[in-house]
Amino acid sequence: MKPHDSATQRIENDNARFAIKGVLALEAGRGSLPSVVIRNEHASATVYLHGAHVTHFQPKGKGPVLWMSDWSWFEAGKPIRGGVPICWPWFGPHAGDPKLPGHGFARLVEWKLTKTAQLPGGRTQVQLALTPAEVRTSPAAGLLKVFPHPFELTFAVTVGAELEMELAVHNPGQAPFTFEEALHTYLVTGDIWDARIRGLAGAKYVDKMQAMKVCTQEAEEVVFAGETDRVYLDTRSACELIDSKLERRIAVAKENSVNTVVWNPHKAKAKAMPDFGDGEWKGMVCIETANVGPGAVTLPPGGTHAMKAVLALT
Repeated sequence: MKPHDSATQRIENDNARFAIKGVLALEAGRGSLPSVVIRNEHASATVYLHGAHVTHFQPKGKGPVLWMSDWSWFEAGKPIRGGVPICWPWFGPHAGDPKLPGHGFARLVEWKLTKTAQLPGGRTQVQLALTPAEVRTSPAAGLLKVFPHPFELTFAVTVGAELEMELAVHNPGQAPFTFEEALHTYLVTGDIWDARIRGLAGAKYVDKMQAMKVCTQEAEEVVFAGETDRVYLDTRSACELIDSKLERRIAVAKENSVNTVVWNPHKAKAKAMPDFGDGEWKGMVCIETANVGPGAVTLPPGGTHAMKAVLALT
């Protein structure tokens, strides 16, 4: 069976089990990758099985919330650029080997669709799962040697007037393990020069543009004057992206997350990335819900940790 035929059969099989008439269906997305397409009374959304990657969320009557690169790959073994990549079990370069894929392997692997449901109030939920079994049959199989622990990941995406995303990590093994995680959320901006972020005043942050110097957010709002890459520490409250050009605000609330990452690559970094258009940096910013660095999670045997992000457009 050819790979395309195999993907088509998988989509047909999953539709038979999980489709919700008039609301949810599996389709062949870009690169023929299976995707879950949701259109309910509140919003439309798309979730790729590859990486359990949310690539689209748009409340009815409003503009898209999530930014996607026109240059993104949609290929097995490669990350999707934009939307909400899941970074797990490490964030950024691997601490022991920077040659390994950045941000871990969860975003490189096709997850298994396990549940769909209509919830009260017209919301729709999709649930996906990832275990070592799915990784072993993927191009990222070798990375299990780097993270040789049993694990069970569940990602629940709930689509309503708001977009809710919850990543749960369970340790079914006999020994503890430590991981980093992030919902690396890319948000649409009308123009990065007119965008600002509120909710981080007074927080300390690690500034990757200043050789990992620990700084304090003195101003009430984060503004963008160049490449920005910051990990805010001990931040549990919601942030708000204020977009003057689009005349709207996007609230990013979270649970069980102690870090907020703010990122915009600016001109030089964007030009250096093959899956990122040279000028696309002007129309996006990342506000990431995370537990990274000193905020990494150590999970005991039998333990479960769940981190949630909620996006609301106003």
